[in-house]
Amino acid sequence: MKPLAVTGLGICSALGIGRDAFMRAMASPQTPRGKIASFDASAYPDAHIAEVPDFDSTKYLGDKGLRTLDRLTKLSIVAARLALHDAGFKKDGQWVRSSPDTVGLVCSNAYGSLEAITELDRVATLEDARYINPAKFPNTVSNSAAGYVSIWEELRALNVSVSDGNCGGLDAVACGEIFLDTGRADALLIGGAEAMSEALFLAFRRLGSLASDALIGEGAALLVCEPASTARPRMGEIVGYGTAFIAPEREAPLIHASQSAMERAIADALADAGISAKDVDVVASGVSGLRVFDDAELGAIERALGDACVAAPKSFLGETLGAGGAMGMAVALAWLGGAAPSRIVRGQLRDRVRTVLVTSMGFYGNASAAVLRAGTN
Repeated sequence: MKPLAVTGLGICSALGIGRDAFMRAMASPQTPRGKIASFDASAYPDAHIAEVPDFDSTKYLGDKGLRTLDRLTKLSIVAARLALHDAGFKKDGQWVRSSPDTVGLVCSNAYGSLEAITELDRVATLEDARYINPAKFPNTVSNSAAGYVSIWEELRALNVSVSDGNCGGLDAVACGEIFLDTGRADALLIGGAEAMSEALFLAFRRLGSLASDALIGEGAALLVCEPASTARPRMGEIVGYGTAFIAPEREAPLIHASQSAMERAIADALADAGISAKDVDVVASGVSGLRVFDDAELGAIERALGDACVAAPKSFLGETLGAGGAMGMAVALAWLGGAAPSRIVRGQLRDRVRTVLVTSMGFYGNASAAVLRAGTN
């Protein structure tokens, strides 16, 4: 891939909302604990979720036009608005650089608007389908949230939704690089979003995943990416990408952790970036507390990189699924900007971080990786 300059960041995460709040929290990241706001969790007193704390979209979007939007859409729009202002494309809500005709969006989500789908299904099942609110039905479409982002922020270039599970946030980078290289846009918001809902929480709970050390989370992270050949200044650069898929040996397994796919994705990302294993200062891994997947990922990292330093950002951000890769890149940018990597699970940290490998392990035999390095202003 051709290097992409990251010129802005919009983020809603368990560490806070906005680039400044996120970067400050990265100095000593702690997941806030408190009352769950995304759904009524009174029936689950032991629920531990990495929510976006005190999320109130009206602070960023005003109080009009939000009534029919679900949490995923609101998180996505807020992250997009913050990213555009952070990169200097907008000021006080108005375009001041470039043109909305040349800026687009490539955004990942794994499970879409489960909140909206569950609500409409509940109404149809427990009451009557005639009582379904037609204004909320568009939210059930998987690319609805991305569409609303473009409407609210006047993004008139391409709008692409990536649905590839945990790897989507990094796979969006590959899609975005192609679109920028072919002139489909001058700049793209690239990343992912996932929203907490009762349905999502229950799915992981009933699978027994939350009985381990796993922390389910939510959030939205969008990086403003421009061709590195023209963009100045920059927070960092995305310089390499790799992905792989290896199917299980038998057809029966629905969920499959492929160490070989992760190892291959890492090797391809390093080759794409033109670096060797020894050049990687730290890995922003997808280790989340799901033992089978963690063991496979750590095994692949060890085989590909030896005794490299490995950190686990999901231990404080939560398993944010389709947003996970984007959150990992946001963490990488914080480290490249001077924050000290924390939650080290393997290896020794070097004095200075200049190159970060971000990894994402999929649930279905897929894996992706991206290389970020410090930018030049």
